[in-house]
Amino acid sequence: MTTAHHSAPPSHGTIDAAEVARFDRMAKTWWDATGPMRTLHKFNPVRIAYIRDQLGLHFGLDAGPSMLDGLSVLDVGCGGGLLCEPLARLGAHVTGIDPATTNITVASLHAEQSGLEIAYQPRTVEELAAAGEQFDVVLAMEVVEHVADVDLFIASCCQVVKPGGLLFLATLNRTMKAFALAIVGAEYVLGWLPRGTHQWDKFVTPDELDQALADSGFEAFDDSGVVYNPLRDAWSLSRDMSVNYMLVAKRV
Repeated sequence: MTTAHHSAPPSHGTIDAAEVARFDRMAKTWWDATGPMRTLHKFNPVRIAYIRDQLGLHFGLDAGPSMLDGLSVLDVGCGGGLLCEPLARLGAHVTGIDPATTNITVASLHAEQSGLEIAYQPRTVEELAAAGEQFDVVLAMEVVEHVADVDLFIASCCQVVKPGGLLFLATLNRTMKAFALAIVGAEYVLGWLPRGTHQWDKFVTPDELDQALADSGFEAFDDSGVVYNPLRDAWSLSRDMSVNYMLVAKRV
């Protein structure tokens, strides 16, 4: 198991030291479905289904309990492992990286308690890119809006995708609707997230992501909004990408 320490890494590359320190402090709450991460727990099944379905289509996989068997998956900014564990249960060989070292310790412990083998490492995607590591599938879900250099981050994510592989991204659109719902509503009115979780000026538009992908020779071939239905207390896919959205890209 990875041994953790509590010092945040220096601010360089795509790392925003203040963001890392904040998530480091929150790390022990990752698996509390009624705690600060409760919205992410409700959101998670939609992310997993989108990833699973896109992988099935792209790689010609049959649906089943081990449908991802043999695929290597990298989860960038893995947090406590909320994406890593379901994908590992589907048979994928999962690596999770996060610069917040307490996240890595929490994720490693939970995976061990769950009987899952997941390679958790306190590293950045730039480090993996510099080392020439590559994966069939790379995920950067709800991470882009927390990095210091979006273009460098996307370029590094693209670099670690194997030829023929896929890159999944999820983030928040920089619209006034997103400001109203994701910050004012979610953080200050409803208390779904700790105040200060998001900064509106760091939200990224789909066009900006498309350009960053194109600069690395990638192109998004599918995208979807994700919306919350208060009557059902549930999230679902939508054509409305004005707040939360996901996309999947491949090398052109």
